[in-house]
Amino acid sequence: MLNPQRSLSELPKMSAASQVERAVLEEEFNWLLKEEVHSVLKQLQDVLKEASRRFSMPTPGLESQLKQENFILGSSTMDQVKGVLTLQGEALTQADINLKVAKSSQVLHFQFREDKQWKLQQIQDARNHVNQTLQLLSSHDESYHFKTGAEVNKLMDAVMLQLTRARNRLTTPASMTLPELATSGLMKMFTPPMPGDVMVNFYINLSKLCLTVYQLHVLPPNTTKNFKPAGSSVLHNPGAMFELNNNRFEVSHVHKVECVVPWLNDTLVFFTISLQLCQQLKDKISVFSSFWNYRPF
Repeated sequence: MLNPQRSLSELPKMSAASQVERAVLEEEFNWLLKEEVHSVLKQLQDVLKEASRRFSMPTPGLESQLKQENFILGSSTMDQVKGVLTLQGEALTQADINLKVAKSSQVLHFQFREDKQWKLQQIQDARNHVNQTLQLLSSHDESYHFKTGAEVNKLMDAVMLQLTRARNRLTTPASMTLPELATSGLMKMFTPPMPGDVMVNFYINLSKLCLTVYQLHVLPPNTTKNFKPAGSSVLHNPGAMFELNNNRFEVSHVHKVECVVPWLNDTLVFFTISLQLCQQLKDKISVFSSFWNYRPF
């Protein structure tokens, strides 16, 4: 809005100054589109290639084979469950679990059958999202000319969507019902076979590989206990109930042990850096956009 105290003679000077400023900003904006955007895209590619490499770390000297890593899962506060898990990329290739039964102090021992391995869907999905992000970035190489800020923002939004999905897969384990756990293919992978009153689950939470063991007891058919089936959850608590094959069960004990996987931690850091780079570029575009939309007169 024009200040009524300004003389009309000032308007041409202000207009000329505004035109000069606009010309300078247009030149800076064209440089941003031509140079800086591609510089940011190159940084993103470099960071995400490192993330992708973490998902498929080869064995030194055997580049065709993924590196096998052993993780010991236990707790300093309890010794009911101990596990040694072998992780090779997205697959658990071996699991060795010792469970101390609460009532008898008997130790049960289970391990994967030799012909079995368990895919960790969270890692597989996160890796796929990273690869989709790299494809998005490679489709706009240095020869590509961005014409508008909106075009850059559209690409950044698509990249950030894939990165957020990748991060969420590692930070948000899937919820499952107890019947889903009981009938999971994971329960058929062990030797000796898991007894009917024990269930296990593996999942990723942030940078941790987690093992949960549930001990169950069968509710008598004539029980007066109020039966209320539990819903879906990442971690079920003692007292949770469910029905399977006309039998009703209650969770009596829950044991959770975990171990940090260093390369998953690296990957989450790379996701954060990449999302920040995207947001910073969007903020710079926004500064210019707000100027184009501003009219002093």
